[in-house]
Amino acid sequence: MNLPPNALWIDQDDYDVRGFSHGLYIDGRWRPSSDGRVIGVVDPSSGSVIAAVPDATLDDALAAVDAAAKAATAWRETAPRKRSEILRRCFELMVERSETLAMLISLENGKALRDARGEVAYAAEFFRWNAEEAVRITGEFGTAPSGTNRIVVDYEPIGICVLITPWNFPAAMATRKIAPALAAGCTVILKPASETPLTAYALAALYSEAGVPAGVVNVLTTTSPGPLTSAMLADPRVRKLSFTGSTGVGRTLLGEAAKHVVSCSMELGGNAPFVVFDDADLDAALDGAMIAKMRNAGEACTAANRIYVQSGIHDAFADGLRERMAALKVGPGMSADTECGPMITRKAVDKIDRLVKDAVGRGAKVLCGGSIPEEEGFFYPPTVLSQVSPDADMAHEEIFGPVAPITRFETEAEAVMHANNTEYGLAAYIYTRDVARGLRVASRIEAGMIGLNRGLMSDPAAPFGGVKQSGLGREGGQHHGIAEFMEAKYIAVTF
Repeated sequence: MNLPPNALWIDQDDYDVRGFSHGLYIDGRWRPSSDGRVIGVVDPSSGSVIAAVPDATLDDALAAVDAAAKAATAWRETAPRKRSEILRRCFELMVERSETLAMLISLENGKALRDARGEVAYAAEFFRWNAEEAVRITGEFGTAPSGTNRIVVDYEPIGICVLITPWNFPAAMATRKIAPALAAGCTVILKPASETPLTAYALAALYSEAGVPAGVVNVLTTTSPGPLTSAMLADPRVRKLSFTGSTGVGRTLLGEAAKHVVSCSMELGGNAPFVVFDDADLDAALDGAMIAKMRNAGEACTAANRIYVQSGIHDAFADGLRERMAALKVGPGMSADTECGPMITRKAVDKIDRLVKDAVGRGAKVLCGGSIPEEEGFFYPPTVLSQVSPDADMAHEEIFGPVAPITRFETEAEAVMHANNTEYGLAAYIYTRDVARGLRVASRIEAGMIGLNRGLMSDPAAPFGGVKQSGLGREGGQHHGIAEFMEAKYIAVTF
């Protein structure tokens, strides 16, 4: 990328992003990459380059590890109450500046402002929740069964953590990892997606203002994530890797971490089924489908990827969903009336188009949308398909876009079979007025999270994560999130 180093920020209409700090954030200081290279940041609404950030080198990554190591002892020994107060201040600053952060997310990610505002609120909550949990980390004390000694179990920070986050939720995916790590007493190195780095750097400045000491949080962007991550994991001071992204990349990172026996948390791909039974409240099911499918224009790992509707309600549901999806306002994320923004890249649009064409080729019927519009930016229209074959590619791959494929089913057993016919197991949704059936089906669906008559399940107070090829470990929840960043130490005591 041949942008000049000072071309880091631009004006976007009435929104001036030049006030944000920029550069790699290492040891509490802003710096260019060691070789001066930069990464262009693209506005998905227009396809134009709007900013540039440093492209970190191997030396920069190792400098971040050094900074995290230098800060580790002092942060580990900081009183839990003090860490809690700093996290609480991070929450307060995010709330105070929520509109500015939302506009920045919308600018670099393309998501509609209403979705960006929701993300900022959600992201901030991880700081409030973990501020409250930081002072409740307790150990265990008991008597050995033999009666010869006491058993003391202490929970300690695991050490330096490498955190890798995706582009679809640039604020929330970062705070969901950073907040519990800091609450546990760990220092971190965040590598955000190169498509959406501006939010991560804006938040880094906010953490510093909130009182996070230099070196406790370090942020770097790079176009060479593999080599840099490998180098950091090879450093014996790094003891944790937390990754959110595709299952394919997750498998590679697990292999790399295994070489050095580094603890891993993985939140990977999803292929969520959305099951609607005949006795469901039709309007509630449609409301839930719009949330589960169209949050962030479908670019979410928890998005409803496969919609299964029982025969008795199928036609009414399909018609209702078509009507609602077709009415959505598509446009630039920064526009106040936009309800569905662009996809993140042209490559993402092409993938969606391929999946739709494959489904149609296998007999699916297009109820609305279904083709790439002729305009600038990376747009794909809200699309509803019916009669989608279980053999269609989109039944087995994440669509990651505003496409709702509907398949008819007859029996409960059939619905469960379809829902579990995937290597993934992150999220699932069930709509029925019969609570007993809802709980029965929820217990039979292989997923880490179930929305029963709800289209939104994410909550900082609940454990987020999946089974099968959707990952390892949990983020959020009472004890779960912090536990991923701690290790138990057993002490046998004779009195």
